[in-house]
Amino acid sequence: MASDQDRAASRQTPPGGATPADRSGRIVGGIRALAADFLFSLTFLTRLPIPLSPTARARPMAQAMRAFPLVGALIGLISGIVLYVAAQSHLHPLACTMLALATAALMTGALHEDGLADVADGFGGGRDMPSKLAIMRDSTIGAYGAIALILVISLKATALGGLPGPGLGLGALVGAHALARGILPVVMLFSRPARSDGLGAGAGDVRPAVAWTAAAVGGLFALLPFGPRLGLIMIFFTVIAVMAFVWIAHRQIGGYTGDVLGAAEQIGEVTALLAVGAFWTYT
Repeated sequence: MASDQDRAASRQTPPGGATPADRSGRIVGGIRALAADFLFSLTFLTRLPIPLSPTARARPMAQAMRAFPLVGALIGLISGIVLYVAAQSHLHPLACTMLALATAALMTGALHEDGLADVADGFGGGRDMPSKLAIMRDSTIGAYGAIALILVISLKATALGGLPGPGLGLGALVGAHALARGILPVVMLFSRPARSDGLGAGAGDVRPAVAWTAAAVGGLFALLPFGPRLGLIMIFFTVIAVMAFVWIAHRQIGGYTGDVLGAAEQIGEVTALLAVGAFWTYT
């Protein structure tokens, strides 16, 4: 017959073998891991002075990418607040949007804009795959890169400036920044590095769970400000634009690099803002 201690243990331990303390420990551990991924991603994607322990700095980039859309939402929120405050000061809408875009660029150190310029120069100026990759390594911005930056920044500014109010612009910035960064792990999941070295290859292999978590969180931030109709339109066009660009990258250089990922973020961001500008009246 079972002793009193055995019966007490059976009452405390559920059939699956996990006690409430075990489950709460896993939840706390998961929250801490996500917080570490967020801080790591924040130091990589922005220039905010975030102190990290050596252990946190050693986290795999491919794992931390699940927090990319959270960082994107924060960037969009801060730049959106700048847009809203500038609008309350009765500045011209384009001046408000330019201040918001400048805030985002300062926060990120123009990380993705630099990738866009390098890709435009490489794809536009290179004769073959090796020359394209060599041009992309060059930090000098050429004509193709300058034109790409001018066009993308102008499209962002005019799309935001054409919205009926700063509140909608704030929501658009949050959604666009989160969604564009949430797609990047999916790009890495279905693509391959174009070279054996560099940031793209050094990030490591992205697990499907990480990629789809990032995409889902990015999509959620697109849905929350606008509801399902406009949010889904925003997601649809952004995904189509990014995947079309990734296909072009495969044709041009055989895969992705860090610059390609940066350019993909910019293409996703500007497409999301254009989608909001074109379809907001349908909500």
